[in-house]
Amino acid sequence: MTKTIKPLSSEQLAPSVSLPHISTCMQNPYPDPLPFIGQNRAQSALDFALGMELPGYNVFVMGEAATGRFTMVKDKLEAHCKTRPTPKEWLYVNNYDDHREPIALFMQAGESKVLADDIDSFLDEVVDTFPAAFDNPGYQRKKKSLDRDFDNKYNAALSAVEELAAKKSVAMMEEKGVVSFAPVVDGKALDDAEFMALEEAVQEHFFDAIEKLEDCLIEALIELPRWKRESSEKLRELKKTTIELATKPLLKALEHKYASHIGVIRYLKDLRVEIVDAVLDWLDDDSSSEESKDDFDAKGMLSDFFAPNILVEFKEGQAAPVVYEPNPTFGNIFGKIEYANAHGTLITSYRSIQPGALHRANGGYLIMDADKVLANAQVWDGLKLSLKTHQIKNDLPYQDSSVGSSFTLKPQLIPLDVKIILLGSRDLYYTIGEYDEEFGELFRVLADFDYYLPDSDRLQYQFVTKVQEYCEQTLKCALTGEALARLLKFSYRQAEHQNKLSARFADVLELVAEASYYAKQDGLSEIDAPHIDEAIVGKQYRTGQLSENMLSDIEEGHTLIATDGEAVGKVNGLTVLHIGDTAFGTPARITATVYAGADGVIDVEREAELGKSIHSKGVMLLTGYLGNKYAQSFSLTLSANIAIEQSYGFIDGDSASLAELCGLLSAITQLPIDQSLALTGSINQHGEVQAVGGVNEKIEGFFKLCKMRGLTGRQGVIIPRSNLINLVLDDEVLTAAQQGRFHIFAVATVDEALSLLMQREAGVLVNGQYPEQSINALALARLAQIADVVNGDDKDAESDPSTEQEKDHS
Repeated sequence: MTKTIKPLSSEQLAPSVSLPHISTCMQNPYPDPLPFIGQNRAQSALDFALGMELPGYNVFVMGEAATGRFTMVKDKLEAHCKTRPTPKEWLYVNNYDDHREPIALFMQAGESKVLADDIDSFLDEVVDTFPAAFDNPGYQRKKKSLDRDFDNKYNAALSAVEELAAKKSVAMMEEKGVVSFAPVVDGKALDDAEFMALEEAVQEHFFDAIEKLEDCLIEALIELPRWKRESSEKLRELKKTTIELATKPLLKALEHKYASHIGVIRYLKDLRVEIVDAVLDWLDDDSSSEESKDDFDAKGMLSDFFAPNILVEFKEGQAAPVVYEPNPTFGNIFGKIEYANAHGTLITSYRSIQPGALHRANGGYLIMDADKVLANAQVWDGLKLSLKTHQIKNDLPYQDSSVGSSFTLKPQLIPLDVKIILLGSRDLYYTIGEYDEEFGELFRVLADFDYYLPDSDRLQYQFVTKVQEYCEQTLKCALTGEALARLLKFSYRQAEHQNKLSARFADVLELVAEASYYAKQDGLSEIDAPHIDEAIVGKQYRTGQLSENMLSDIEEGHTLIATDGEAVGKVNGLTVLHIGDTAFGTPARITATVYAGADGVIDVEREAELGKSIHSKGVMLLTGYLGNKYAQSFSLTLSANIAIEQSYGFIDGDSASLAELCGLLSAITQLPIDQSLALTGSINQHGEVQAVGGVNEKIEGFFKLCKMRGLTGRQGVIIPRSNLINLVLDDEVLTAAQQGRFHIFAVATVDEALSLLMQREAGVLVNGQYPEQSINALALARLAQIADVVNGDDKDAESDPSTEQEKDHS
């Protein structure tokens, strides 16, 4: 005899919450600080990683969104960073030997800004000093002396030629640096007209004389370019000496101030040499025209060539940095070099180097989302290379691929001392570990965030205190004990467990925030349980159009689902759909047909390529169950089709296998199934019913349909007994169950489900036989008959009438 299955009591359908315990917790908030609730395993892993200073102990924080991963990591890091020393500041200065390779300097906290201000003041002094310094009387006197030396040589050469010309009755004239000759007659220099009036012989005489004088002039001034070059060089040396004398005291003071910093001293020594040429090129009145002076920014030019480029700076005593990079592109992590367009050519300089997240987090911690980092293979490769070499790799070739062969930089690499924290899902963690052998060496610490928190009085205590703090500090409101009880039930529902709370505490806070809106709408400053319910219903309404449309299709008859009566080979299965961040249950009709043949059990969904692997596996198990249960003395031979009717999307999961088996046995035995019941559950080959997911949504989905059509008191749902611990049903379902208008049955075996669906004993095997007219007896007889038909035994018997007669006589 199969034992009678009774409906579950309302107490079994949801966990109970103690209001007195909540009231006590509210009156006495948790005494210790509560930066986070639960997740002890993850907290221990983070503490270990932060305490390990050796390379490779970076952290992968594994867990789903809204479990508080980011909050816990940020709180832990901000607390631990205060124990670490303030990192060094890093800056780039120009490399005057090779402008393509800027030099990196480090300084203590606060010193970079002081150096930049000092250099800025020095450049201001230079701009104020020059070119005014060239008006100094001493400089002008020396300059005139140089000019006089040149003029003396020039005048001496011209005088010798002039004396020779006078002897030849030729006058030498100089105008605007141009020397010319003219014939002299009677002490007067002739013009062209007067010269043409002379006799031809006289003209020829003067032509010969002037030609010889021009040759003499050329010979006398042959040294003129050298004189000019020597004069220019002496003038340039004079200017350099003047500039050095003017800038030396300024730089001497800076060198004395930074005497303990070797890198800065080298930088200042280079600056001492380069500033001279810069002043000559940019601040010399003789080197630029008056038109260009109006548009010339002397200070800007000097700053772009001499001022340091500070990448990161800190205040003295500041904690180590904690940086979160939400968009980990290559440039955002490793820094980038900006380019400017000048006359169609891309140009850049050391001042255009921009820091990345690694620069800002150097000496501290960098948090990133693993999926975004891995979205770009170049970023992931660059990050691994930086961690292995302990240098920020900003010189990788592909970063400048966009600028082609234009001028680019190769800055000196900066040492890296940072701990990386990647946030990612469980699947992503195992996928990286499988495909990247270096991952385990670089990220040796796993902080595993669980989906659930084990329920206890202490955890509820912390839960209540944390929600109260959020309401008081963020929402500026209070909430009642009944509201907190409702929130606890919501958390149980999120976890789908009567003894566990959901680790997605962010969802609880989101629900409280939405409930505060409805409380304010009522003009109240206190959130009560109805406001929590209203927030839940409101979200369901905002996201529930699809589920309502599916119920409407069933109500209008577009989708065929029966909630009363009986039918052969038809059973109501339960499915759950996940769309976005919502999940809802909906019934689905499962049908089975059986006929003589040897095709076996055919899964229509698989044949139509709508059923995925797990669903197909569940259907394959049906053959194993039938063979083990009934075909011990004959060959299991049949043809059967199983389909989930009016299903046009992909189906995965084996939670329909119990319903499919019941529909199949109904088709085999021709026993009708009660359509007022729906069921879910997976089975194994021995007929044991196994737990499935989404059991609450499935029950509530069928309940909504029955409620829409009218509850008859016969309707209900069959679930696996192992899913009892997962029941956290809505209050409306609890009330209907308590009033006997809707029933929920829990079964452990296929036979128990069959007895409920067919209102008949399934039958227990005794001495190799099932009780007469039991479900199993009818199934065994029908399968044996099909086997005989397929194997030809019945056909042979019908073709030999004498055999039948002998059987009758016997």
